[in-house]
Amino acid sequence: MIAFLIFSASAYPQADDVFSNKVNTALEKVLKDFPNRFHNIKGEILLQGSQTTEYRSTVQVPGAASCVVVRNTQNKNDAYAWTCTAFKTGDFYQAKNKFKEIFDEVENTIIKIDGEKPFIVSGQYASPAEDNKSTAINFDLLPAVGEIKKIKVALVLLKETREWKISLQVCDNDLKDDGKGSLTNN
Repeated sequence: MIAFLIFSASAYPQADDVFSNKVNTALEKVLKDFPNRFHNIKGEILLQGSQTTEYRSTVQVPGAASCVVVRNTQNKNDAYAWTCTAFKTGDFYQAKNKFKEIFDEVENTIIKIDGEKPFIVSGQYASPAEDNKSTAINFDLLPAVGEIKKIKVALVLLKETREWKISLQVCDNDLKDDGKGSLTNN
């Protein structure tokens, strides 16, 4: 009987693993620090230029290639962005499947920032096509009030030379383009 219980416990994943969502957890930490302009998640400086500074993010998505905070001083006001390069591959179908998987993890995430009402991260899925160079999903933050109105969250699949790259981005809303929803480019 004891041997059966030990075998059963090791043969099936733990309940914590079933309900853990690493992308969701990281995104929540990033969004909570947005009002501080990512001050609490900026690590050491990786690159410094005349108008941009790139910092290692202290919030990392397990398995991601990199997560960085970028400060852009091109305009009179500083603009900040957090970018997580979540996945890279030469295989389009692997990238497409991972893009959908990450979308599913982000979609309907409920976030509570101190001093604000909880909001939901909501987006319209767009299926990537191999002949498109990029597919981007801009998430809406509902309801968008207070500091929340200033945030843009996007999931991007981009073809670079011979590689497909998926990134999750959180940035100042004034950095975004005028389009909403899902975008694909040839």
